[in-house]
Amino acid sequence: MTFRRWRDAEAYERKMKSEQEEISRGLRGLPPPPKPFEAICSYWMANRASQKRSGFHDESIIRAHLRPAFGAFMLHEIGVVQIDKFVVDRSHLNKKTVANHLTLLGAMLNVAKELGWLAVVPRIRKPKVRMFVNDFSYLRTDEEIRTFLVAASDEDAKVFAFYATAIYTGMRAGELAGLHWGDVSFERRLITVQRSFSGPTKAEDVRYVPILDPLLPVLRERRLATSNRLVFPNDAGEMFDQSARVFQEGFHRVLKRAGFPMIERDRKVRRYIRFHDLRHTFASHWVMRGGDLFKLQKILGHKTVQMTMRYAHLAPNAFSGDFGRLGPPRCAASPITQATFKTSAEGTGT
Repeated sequence: MTFRRWRDAEAYERKMKSEQEEISRGLRGLPPPPKPFEAICSYWMANRASQKRSGFHDESIIRAHLRPAFGAFMLHEIGVVQIDKFVVDRSHLNKKTVANHLTLLGAMLNVAKELGWLAVVPRIRKPKVRMFVNDFSYLRTDEEIRTFLVAASDEDAKVFAFYATAIYTGMRAGELAGLHWGDVSFERRLITVQRSFSGPTKAEDVRYVPILDPLLPVLRERRLATSNRLVFPNDAGEMFDQSARVFQEGFHRVLKRAGFPMIERDRKVRRYIRFHDLRHTFASHWVMRGGDLFKLQKILGHKTVQMTMRYAHLAPNAFSGDFGRLGPPRCAASPITQATFKTSAEGTGT
């Protein structure tokens, strides 16, 4: 290491001597051995991501973003400057996406510290993201739902039943793919949700979803049409995976057949809805018809009601009982309003 000024070299020497003395007296531990960022990537994929249902998301983020950005650094070299550059370089991405990437980076660096590979985890400042976005996409009217399902029915009877179940239960893609007939009780009109693509459900809890009136005949007809243990097997009789056409190409084909337009969202031209938006469709229409938010929380499997509150603004007459909560109008904003108040008061004798 070289220094431009003698006094800087002296200060560094004093600092190093002080640290060595603290180590020899047992007041300071030895510095972590130098480890490349690649080491924590490999460890994470082998020991943490492999235990997560969504581990493939971690693999994708590490491969496409974290490795390219930090792969040339040793762990102790990653600091605020490198992280800020990571954020700036991804300013074209959605803020929530960047925040998710940084959340994973922070978790990996914390594990590196637990392993003794890193002394201090740098502060990670994430882009500010609104907790709830009320402009999520969904099929907004009964007519849109009908149009979509008619197009699905024209595509295929199984496809129709699959999308109808998504719309009328709010179940996630993996939960629908992993649904067994043993989970469906026509007598109790309940669906037990307990598995997904590769194991337990997202929250690893069993939950119950009611079979609503529009869905009951659809599932009964579907039960007569298949002897497979799965409610919705693929053509090979096995479970759909995450990349199945029913979630992507087939879904897009139904949207096109139904005549739904492409729309602009997040400064990009996108399809009218995604498959996951069928879940938003269920939740939105539940609330629009006066459904209870706490019941909706349980049906959707949200850990807290705060997640469910993103749909609260759709409730009918949400504020109709509140307009007079703070009393009658007390101040006039214009001469016309003042005259109205005066006439009203004289007429009532007040």
